[in-house]
Amino acid sequence: MLYLEAGQFSSRYADDRRLFRLRQDRIGLAALLAFAFLALPWLGNDYWFSAILIPFLVLSLAGLGLNLLTGYAGQLSLGSAAFMAVGAFATYNLDLRLPGLPLLLSIALGGLVAALVAVLFGLPSLRIKGFYLLVSTLAAQFFVEWALTKFSWFSNDSASGVISAPPLRIAGVDFSSPAGRYLLTLGVVATLFWLAANLVRSELGRNWMAVRDMDTAAAVIGIPLLKTKLLAFAISGFFLGIAGALWAFAYLGTVEPHGFDLDRSFQVLFIIIIGGLGSILGNFLGAAFIVLFPVLLSNLAALLPAGSIDAGQVENLQKMVFGTLIILFLIKEPEGLARLWRRFRERARLWPLRY
Repeated sequence: MLYLEAGQFSSRYADDRRLFRLRQDRIGLAALLAFAFLALPWLGNDYWFSAILIPFLVLSLAGLGLNLLTGYAGQLSLGSAAFMAVGAFATYNLDLRLPGLPLLLSIALGGLVAALVAVLFGLPSLRIKGFYLLVSTLAAQFFVEWALTKFSWFSNDSASGVISAPPLRIAGVDFSSPAGRYLLTLGVVATLFWLAANLVRSELGRNWMAVRDMDTAAAVIGIPLLKTKLLAFAISGFFLGIAGALWAFAYLGTVEPHGFDLDRSFQVLFIIIIGGLGSILGNFLGAAFIVLFPVLLSNLAALLPAGSIDAGQVENLQKMVFGTLIILFLIKEPEGLARLWRRFRERARLWPLRY
C-alpha cells in the first residue's frame, strides 16, 4: 500500500501533534523542498523563474493571506490587492527613507503596515457580515489605489507613480538574478506557509473556524469576536502585504498603483475558490492553475494555423473558461482541488486492497 500506516504510532504528545504524522508525508515534503531549493536553481532557466515559478509562489502566498481571512475565519473580502499595494509601497518607502535597513526587515515591516491598514478596514466586520462586509472591503480597494495615485510622496514624487525594486541584497549576497529572486521568494513563502500551517492548528485557528461556522455560538462559548476577527484581518493583511512586496520587487521589478487593481483581487479570490477554501495546500493548487492555464492555452493556440485566432481572442477565451470553471467548482466541488487531492490520498491508503 502506498500509505502503509502499520507500525506508525505516536508514543508522545509531541508526535501526536505533528503536522505530518505519516512517515511518507514527511519524506515527500523533504524531497519536494530539497528539489525546490537545490535542484531547480540549477535545472531551471530564466523564463521558468521569471514567468512561471516566481508568480506562482507569490500568488500562492497571496491566496494564503485571503484564505486565512475567508476560508478559515469566514470574513469575506475583496481588498486583497489593496493590502498587497500597501505592503509593496510601504516596503519601498521604508527601504528608501531608512538607509541601511535590511531587506527582509523592510519586507516584514511593510507587512506590518499592511496589517494595520487591514485592521482599519476590518472594523466594520464587528457590525456587518456577508455581502455587506464584502462591499466594505471593496472600498479599501478603491481608496488605497486612489491614495497611492493622488499623493506622490508614496512613490518618491515620481510623475508616473512607478516605484522600482531596491537592491535585493541579504547579508552581502546579491539576489537580483532570476534564480536569486526565485530563491528569495521561495524562502519567504516556505517560511510563511510553515507559520500558517501551525497557526491554523493553534487555539487562534480553532477560534477562527468557530466564528466562521457560527459566530453567535462562538460568542456564547466565550470566544472574543472582536479580537478574533481583527486578528484575522491583521494576519491576512500581513501575509498579503509581504506578497505585494514580493510581487513588486522579486517578480516585476517596477510597479505602479494600478498594478494592484480590482482584477488582482479577483485573481486572488479565484485562487482560493479553485484551490479550496480552508485549505493550506489549496493555495498552491489554485495558484498553479491560475499561472499555468494561460500558458497552456497560449501554447495550444500556437498549434493552430497562423491567423486563425489572435491574442485578444485567446485572452477572452481564458476569461470565459475561468468563469465556467469557477461555476463548476462552486456547484460540483465547492472544496476545490484540495478536496480532489484528499480523495486521492484516501484511495491510496487502501490500494490495492480495495481497488
